[in-house]
Amino acid sequence: MIDPTKRLIQSEISLASQTSYRVGGNAQWYAAPRNWQELSACFEWYQTQDMPLMLLGAGSNLLISDRGIPGLTISTRYFRSYEFQDDSGLLTADAGEPIANLAWKAAKKGLKGLEWAVGIPGTVGGAVVMNAGAHQQSISDILVSATIIDSNGNIEDLNPEKLAYSYRTSNLQGSNKFVVKATFRLEPGYTRQEVMELANSNWTQRKTTQPYHLPSCGSVFRNPYPKAAAKLIEQLGLKGHKIGDAQIAERHANFILNCGSAKASDIFQLIRYIQEKVEYHWSVSLEPEVKLLGEF
Repeated sequence: MIDPTKRLIQSEISLASQTSYRVGGNAQWYAAPRNWQELSACFEWYQTQDMPLMLLGAGSNLLISDRGIPGLTISTRYFRSYEFQDDSGLLTADAGEPIANLAWKAAKKGLKGLEWAVGIPGTVGGAVVMNAGAHQQSISDILVSATIIDSNGNIEDLNPEKLAYSYRTSNLQGSNKFVVKATFRLEPGYTRQEVMELANSNWTQRKTTQPYHLPSCGSVFRNPYPKAAAKLIEQLGLKGHKIGDAQIAERHANFILNCGSAKASDIFQLIRYIQEKVEYHWSVSLEPEVKLLGEF
């Protein structure tokens, strides 16, 4: 059993710097394992405790309460490695690998299928859990299998069918199962130039239509098909509206920005404000894409 006073598991660690919003309180207990041995040790210690468990990737799709998170938070930020099999197009990567980084590397190898992800700020683990996507493509299109660990430390490989994918979600969300590794099938046979052109086009489009200059979580709401959340919000004249230091982006109405000193409560209140306005005017219930953690 791990002595929690040792370096691997620490208490009361701030999570604000580990989320793309740059807000949020402390983790009651926190660990950032660098390999399978340390990850297993974290689960061994957790199983002796009576507390919640959360796995944290890049923190790009999270809003963590100012009050922090109880229990053990395991960060995969150092759990990173990847391997390309160029001939077959297979790519295997650990949960902590940034998905955008892999997308650029695949493009440079002439492997097609991940170029839509060049502007996605999350990690492999988060992308698999939420079925991340852009430009009419998503993780479920290319996933071969995901290696999952549950809160009891049991490990299994699951195919996409067993993950029950749909738009921006899977059955891993809200479960006690966490992604530690995934394998994707990309398409070989293209030139570096062909795939890089697609990747650069996607990146240019994202930069020109979405705000990257201030902290955000990316898109806040799922699109209520066939409508677009951004369009519904924009048509109500809500661009630029602020609560505290949280602001609806002028460039893209489905983004909420931290303008410097926003609190998680500011962002949360702005989310609720948008939902109320859209529900009242359009009779549409906007479902958050961002995951809320802790008490609000």
